[in-house]
Amino acid sequence: MPRLTARQRRRHEVREALSVIFASRVAKVGLALVLFWVLIAILAPLVSRYDPLYQDYKSLDMPPSARHILGTDHLGRDVWARVAYGARTILTLGPVSVLAAFVLGIALGLPAGYYGGWLDEAVMRVLDALMAFPTILLYMIIISAVGASAVNVVVAIAIGGAPGIARLVRALTMDIRTREYVAAAKLRGDSDLRIMVREILPNCRGPLIIDFLLRMGYAAFYIGTLGFLGLGLRPPTPDWGAMVQEGHNRMTTNIWPVLSATVAIVSLVIGLNLFADGVREESMRYQ
Repeated sequence: MPRLTARQRRRHEVREALSVIFASRVAKVGLALVLFWVLIAILAPLVSRYDPLYQDYKSLDMPPSARHILGTDHLGRDVWARVAYGARTILTLGPVSVLAAFVLGIALGLPAGYYGGWLDEAVMRVLDALMAFPTILLYMIIISAVGASAVNVVVAIAIGGAPGIARLVRALTMDIRTREYVAAAKLRGDSDLRIMVREILPNCRGPLIIDFLLRMGYAAFYIGTLGFLGLGLRPPTPDWGAMVQEGHNRMTTNIWPVLSATVAIVSLVIGLNLFADGVREESMRYQ
């Protein structure tokens, strides 16, 4: 059988990934929910007629109507516009924060699992200390110390997520480092860094991809929670969590801002979790 070229291998891997996704009804439902919000975020200027920051003091706390399909909030801002532009916020911060967490987690877990010994012990003690904090409390401590902003939300989620990722990478590395192809790379004279990056890390990608997808749902939830607690983006930036926080005391007179933002957060988190669970179940069948 002829050997596949690098391009052919990539195409084969893409086909396998797509077959895993589309073989699962759960994954397809989750993907549909996620893609809905991705499209809303991309097309926000087209699907909304209003600037999310514009305040119309003649239209305060208006119910849904032909002009404002989800009504307006207490400042006269169009709720649908803030939901649509808020999707941009959460769908930008979520992937960036999870990616940052993976970079940090891999940087800690890969050498700890490969070298072992005192380095492994030192890294694990630091990770244990971070994991001793409840996740949301750790985020609150970090953001309270450095201030609320988009960058600091990313930093907080990266620091909070890195310990779990590092432990996963460490466990995978400790298993893979005993494989024959790693021993062969050592005999070739490959450096430790090359072995970790070229031999070990690529063979961790299956579990890491599943973990990445699962953490996307967690990130969306925590971004919304931080916004509700006033530790997310600074007003008046459209933020689903902040919409709930701003409107929860006025629900008896105007439920639409809170209801709209809550449905948006819940549907996105459910979509991400369904997609991740579906892909995980199908990938286990293929194995």
